[in-house]
Amino acid sequence: MRPTSLTLALAAATIVARGATAQGILIDPQPRCGPTQDCMVRAPMQPQVERTASVVRIDLVNGVARYEVTETFVNRGARLGEADYLYPLPKGAAFTDLKLSINGELVSGETMNAQQARQVYEQIVAKQRDPALVEWMGYGLLRTRIFPIAPGEEKKVVVRFSQVAEREGDALRLDYFRGPTTTGPRERPNMAPTGRMRFVLSYSADAPYGRPYSPTHDVQARRDGDRQVVEIEGGARELTVLLPVRQGREAAISMLPQADGSDARYALVTLTPPVVNARRTPRDVTFVIDISGSMSGRKLEQAKAAGRQLLATLGEGDRFRIIPFASDVRSFRDGWSEATREELGAARNYIDGLEVAGGTNIMGALREATRVGSGEGRLPIVLFLTDGAPSVGEQRADVIADSARAWRGGRRVFTFGLGSDVNVSLLEQLALSGRGTAQFARPEEDVERMVGITASRLVAPVVTDLRMHAEGVRLVRTMPQDAQDLFAGQDLVVLTQYEGTGRGTLVFEGRTTNGPVRWTQNVSFPDRETANGFVPRLWATQRIGWLAAEKRRTGTSELDGEIRTLGEKFGIPTEFTSYLVLEPGMTVASNQPVPLGLRRDVDRLSRQAGSGGNAMGLASPAAAPAEARFELAKEASAQRAAKSLAVLDAANDARGANEKKMRATAGRSFVLVGDTWTDSRAKDQSLPVVKVKSYSAAYFALVRALPQLKDAFALGDRVTIVGKGLVLQVAPDGVDTLKDAELERVRKAVE
Repeated sequence: MRPTSLTLALAAATIVARGATAQGILIDPQPRCGPTQDCMVRAPMQPQVERTASVVRIDLVNGVARYEVTETFVNRGARLGEADYLYPLPKGAAFTDLKLSINGELVSGETMNAQQARQVYEQIVAKQRDPALVEWMGYGLLRTRIFPIAPGEEKKVVVRFSQVAEREGDALRLDYFRGPTTTGPRERPNMAPTGRMRFVLSYSADAPYGRPYSPTHDVQARRDGDRQVVEIEGGARELTVLLPVRQGREAAISMLPQADGSDARYALVTLTPPVVNARRTPRDVTFVIDISGSMSGRKLEQAKAAGRQLLATLGEGDRFRIIPFASDVRSFRDGWSEATREELGAARNYIDGLEVAGGTNIMGALREATRVGSGEGRLPIVLFLTDGAPSVGEQRADVIADSARAWRGGRRVFTFGLGSDVNVSLLEQLALSGRGTAQFARPEEDVERMVGITASRLVAPVVTDLRMHAEGVRLVRTMPQDAQDLFAGQDLVVLTQYEGTGRGTLVFEGRTTNGPVRWTQNVSFPDRETANGFVPRLWATQRIGWLAAEKRRTGTSELDGEIRTLGEKFGIPTEFTSYLVLEPGMTVASNQPVPLGLRRDVDRLSRQAGSGGNAMGLASPAAAPAEARFELAKEASAQRAAKSLAVLDAANDARGANEKKMRATAGRSFVLVGDTWTDSRAKDQSLPVVKVKSYSAAYFALVRALPQLKDAFALGDRVTIVGKGLVLQVAPDGVDTLKDAELERVRKAVE
């Protein structure tokens, strides 16, 4: 008998129907046997081959992406590991060159068509009881042999090929899928990928591309000589990068739709403004800084440093005011100061000399900040920093918010709350009504950096009062809801639902110093498109953040139902879905769920809230402990600002082991109940059940009939999916085959 082998599958896979590069997969050992050999099962040798690093380099030239994928594997076991190499070919890819290099040696292999490749995948999945390869069925395959991997040995696998970059509206789209490290029987199916991942895209600095954007990751862009370099590092399973293609003075507009054939239709729209020689919009910037007694020590030093950073962002034509407040309200100058070297130096000295004393007169500070008006053609901005609730003068938050709204005029207001003593609802309302952002930091966090980042983004306005609408379809529940301002180096990202399908036009209208602008893009609003599964979740994340702020403003529970529904459907932490992330046995006195950020403080917060019902104040937000309200506002602020899944990835990291109990995939949210991944919509116990055996003929028939659910099937051996009028269950004790009529019934119900 031949020795047990270990199969390595490194994939340039397609996410649903799109070409994308993907990482490798390690498949647990299986015995090999020839046609004349006794295929008795031997104990596996158990080599422990792990992927330690993955690097994807793309050189983009004239719309052609030249890929070089390098992955490093190490055998950490004590036995040899023989390896096969599987390379799924992207759908529709036109390869100009493909080479396989293993430790510097070129190796040859065989190429299979999609039908042959699917048979290979089905055999591997069925034998290994592993769903990870399900999502790669239906595409071609390259297979070759790798020499045995000795204990402790490191091997590098390098794949080079070229592919025409896909166009998505006015942007080039590049996808990358990160597969799991190992497959086969294990305690937790669909384990997260491991090993360092680095994605590097480079192209000519003279190419007509705008700033790259990723709806899945944070992007770092820099210039290296005559090349522009885009770098991404992270551990998420899928990565998408959009590279806007500018055409002269026209804006670059792209749309990523997601629709499942029902009324649930979503779109992510990005706008990259054109490069024009517009006159710079002068700004009037007001920094309002709390110097009450509670700001002593590190808080005040951070606030001073933030003020100095803000001053450093001011340029020619800008004006500024500095308004420190405690019980009384003061001002650096009675009116505006020009951003000259002399005035900026005097302002820095003024900030350095501030001392704390007294209470917190928020009403008086806002009145002074809005007392001096701005002239026509200037952009007024207010940055408001405090660590407390109003304690001097008017203390009713609703009166303060209404007054500030009346005084605001055209000012953009950005608020910063430091510590849990702030009135989070007031700061949220000041920012939301002022078309700004509300951010919250714990005392140990770096508020200096928070204010500095915001200030640096508010330099050189490009377009103001920018709004989007569509012709041919109706956009509903658009996030963000109000008109937006774009500053130098920024793109506008809009998430929306749409009603109607077919051809339509996206329209952006705004104002520049050169006059009004109107940019359009003809797009298709599909009835079915499953390639952008992250879009609905991003939309729902921003929607939840906005609803949570509205709930705190109104003080009622009218929005609880929508927050709960969105959280359960899309697997997003909320005050109602945090049961997904609680450690076993952790409860509060009222049996109400606890917000995400409070897991470690459950008992303490419960005692603060008292032993009576509604400990977390779900029906009455004002009754919740101050720390609970602060954490909810901090989380909602991040949700409202979420333009990529990187924010959600950070939340997953914070959840630690609990994140393994929830998945958002295939447009659904799944919770691990016992050993079954269960659709969060599985509430009606009376629905008929169709139970299919894992990895049987019926299972693979469903994979082919419902390709959009491959990711859901890939969760594990036991999966429950809710359809229209029935429940589909995948389980080891299900049926092996389905008649054509039953298969069609399931397909129509679940699609």
